[in-house]
Amino acid sequence: MRLRMLATAAVAVTALSACGSSSENAPETSAQEDAVETRSVSHVMGTTEVPAEPQRIVTLDTPHLDTALSLGVTPVGSVQSDVAGGLPDYLGDRTEGIEIVGSIEEPELEAIAALEPDLILSSSVRHEEIYDQLSEIAPTVLTDYEEGWQAIFSTTAEALGMAEEGEEALAEYESRAQEIGDALGADGASASIVRFLPDETRIYGPETFSGSILADVGFTLPELPYDEYSMVYISPELIDQADADIVFSTAYGDPGATTKGSVTAVWDFLEAVPDCAFEVDDDEWMLGIGPIGAGIVLDDVEAKLAGTNCL
Repeated sequence: MRLRMLATAAVAVTALSACGSSSENAPETSAQEDAVETRSVSHVMGTTEVPAEPQRIVTLDTPHLDTALSLGVTPVGSVQSDVAGGLPDYLGDRTEGIEIVGSIEEPELEAIAALEPDLILSSSVRHEEIYDQLSEIAPTVLTDYEEGWQAIFSTTAEALGMAEEGEEALAEYESRAQEIGDALGADGASASIVRFLPDETRIYGPETFSGSILADVGFTLPELPYDEYSMVYISPELIDQADADIVFSTAYGDPGATTKGSVTAVWDFLEAVPDCAFEVDDDEWMLGIGPIGAGIVLDDVEAKLAGTNCL
């Protein structure tokens, strides 16, 4: 897109030169004035020149969609997850008018190009293999899940030209997490997060999105041999690894098609079961990786534990 605009600017300069400098003609225009102003953004794939004020953004992963909407920016296009069959419900009517351009697993390049974006945002774990193809369509910035959701948010906000607003949003989040933790008396208490999937069960660690939020509130999460994504995969007989004062659990898709039944059938010995074991929404705790989702997780923690004797 930038090349087309530069070419247009060059044609304009040539035409004006041929017309002379008469005031009766169109005012003189320079290629510099018509060129799109850019900024350099460093990200996991290197450094990319992006528009100073991008107008047509396409997001290809949920953290970037959440981030954009939290900052008041509505992308022209985004992708859906296989389970949701649309954009995440927790975002509500904020997604109105956003065109779906495939799924997270299989974004549709032709549909993306048809939207004529001037910025594409995604993550390396999702789309590193098609980074070059995406970059041919528009400047593309990828983030790294291993850096944590706040780093993803900050890089995305910078790419959007809203770094200062991003810093303010994170400060507000941290302040609220502290306030909730203080009100609940979370300091010194333990909590765990269990996710049931069709073929596996995971315990989420302190570097995951939802796990980091619990840590920010003041909870201690189980010390386990987490992988590079801060997760541990367990069989039902190892559910004792999730033992904590409080257990939050989610189910991906249809709970009946997950490991939930086989695991919960044998977890009665956990300290938190039954009174301090809480089911929460999978989309909100697992897909809502950004300030909007973080706010919902904080709401859940506050609401679930208010008036209980869990702490």
